[in-house]
Order: sequence, then C-alpha cells, then structure tokens
Amino acid sequence: MRLRIDKILEEKGKSKYWLYIQLGLSYQNFNKIYNNETTGIKFATLQSLCDILECTPNDLFDEYCSGLSKN
Repeated sequence: MRLRIDKILEEKGKSKYWLYIQLGLSYQNFNKIYNNETTGIKFATLQSLCDILECTPNDLFDEYCSGLSKN
C-alpha cells in the first residue's frame, strides 16, 4: 500500500508545504510520510490527514504491485 497524498493535494490545488504547516509534524516525519518512506503511521496522524484533506482513509491509500507473484 502507498499513500497518495501528493495526488490528493494536486486534486485540491494545495501544496506539500501547506499540508506540512496544517499537520504540525516535524519536517523529517512529514517528509517520510509524504514520500512513502515510513513503515507505519499513527492513527492520530491518519485522522489528521483525513480531516485536513477532507477525505477518508480509503482515499489516502493506493494498492500497488511490487512485482512479486501472489501465488
């Protein structure tokens, strides 16, 4: 699964910096989430993202294939 924050921001005409300010995380943590470089996300952060971006958790995630067979 991948976060699709960049796509949602683009759809809403908002910038990465705007979301960073709204979210209130450290830049290091924010950047890891934004760039899909994190292995976990706190429920509180997930809720904040949904509130700020006016979306559901389902909207935040994209399923992607890593190239591995699912057999």
